[in-house]
Amino acid sequence: MTQHLPTGEQLTFGAATASYQIEGATTADGRGVSIWDTFAATPGATRDGKDGSVACDSYHRYTEDADLVAGLGVDYYRFSVAWPRVMPAGTGAVEERGLDYYDRLVDALLERGVTPTGTFYHWDLPQALEDKGGWLERDTALAFVDYALAVHERLGDRVKVWATHNEPWCAAYLGYAAGVHAPGRREGGQAHRAAHHLMLSHGLVAQALHEAGNRDVGIVLNLAPIWPEPGTPAEAADGVDAVRNRVWLDPLVDGEYDAGLLRVAPELADPDLVRDGDLALIRGSADWLGINYYTPVRPGPVVPTPDGEERHPETDAYPGVPPVTFHVREPRTHIGWEVESSGLEELLVETHRRTGLPLMVTENGAAYADQTWVDGPDGRHVDDQDRVAYLRDHIAATERAREAGADVRGYIVWTLLDNFEWAEGYTKYFGIVHVDPDTQDRTPKASYRWLQERLRG
Repeated sequence: MTQHLPTGEQLTFGAATASYQIEGATTADGRGVSIWDTFAATPGATRDGKDGSVACDSYHRYTEDADLVAGLGVDYYRFSVAWPRVMPAGTGAVEERGLDYYDRLVDALLERGVTPTGTFYHWDLPQALEDKGGWLERDTALAFVDYALAVHERLGDRVKVWATHNEPWCAAYLGYAAGVHAPGRREGGQAHRAAHHLMLSHGLVAQALHEAGNRDVGIVLNLAPIWPEPGTPAEAADGVDAVRNRVWLDPLVDGEYDAGLLRVAPELADPDLVRDGDLALIRGSADWLGINYYTPVRPGPVVPTPDGEERHPETDAYPGVPPVTFHVREPRTHIGWEVESSGLEELLVETHRRTGLPLMVTENGAAYADQTWVDGPDGRHVDDQDRVAYLRDHIAATERAREAGADVRGYIVWTLLDNFEWAEGYTKYFGIVHVDPDTQDRTPKASYRWLQERLRG
């Protein structure tokens, strides 16, 4: 059983996870150190001081998780490959035991009638490459090609749909400007260099896979509708849109960085960074586009942060953009993100208009406190009706976008399991399956049962 991108005749469904968030086993079978291992070991980097060394122990429990995916009744399972598990030093020798794990995972999914789709990079850069400059250096983009080809050579006979990157905005701007994600650097406008190298690496891998005969190569972006608050300076609102959305879409569609982006990111006009042929390579390189959506972005006039109040985590993630305050309206999820399903509909319609590409909602979901447990026919479980309502509304928004003409092929829920939620540690829960941190027991929540019933029709 091998499938390519869905045809779009009807909306297909899936569930998603990411390697560092669920696998654990960070020292098993020759895996190298990633930037998230290093970052999470830094005091104060994660909210609870914890890391992904155990996470959901999916490295050993992948068959349980494959059973959960199959039991849900979805068509697709989106997973990511850990670069340091495959190339511990980032370049050079391939660790076959790492690839063996993904072999087992892919086969387990296929045996259960689930189509695996892969992501080459979901933020776990080998620390050895970060020690040489990480995504600020062009050599990292070149190393990415060798790694991706090694993975594709092993898995590409069974995994046909690939994304090069997951949310490069987070990797570049939360990692190298705001410093709230690994590698935790605050390099200001240098983060634009990381953005270009991430896009370059996408283009290089897409070219290589196309030459190998794969025409289902995409990239997953956390684009956002930008809804300025009254009084927001036009230049600031445009700058937020440029750094959040256009820095990715403009090279993919037009093969250029537009004037508005270059005003806030003059680094992208440096010919030593953006070399002849780079943008031409990136243009048209994506066969499909993944959209991760959680919340709109509302820049507004600057409001000083009172002493002792936490600053919005994205405050420093837009280097070069005139200062703004990010506003969040009610209702909010437990992680503090505004709930607004119409933003997903708008984003899908506008992105289809802008790109003309087939779209997949590759992540959508919500963090809630999950404090209500009830007894049911299958035992005690989390009764997360708030998450059920969130998913219902956002699936409906996806359907409306399709009705409006957007070529949306699939909706993939984030996430299968409660897991390591990056800088939030284990304090925020996005899963439709509860994971007991002490026993690793998996218990489907009401949201899992709701989606299961919906898919059964």
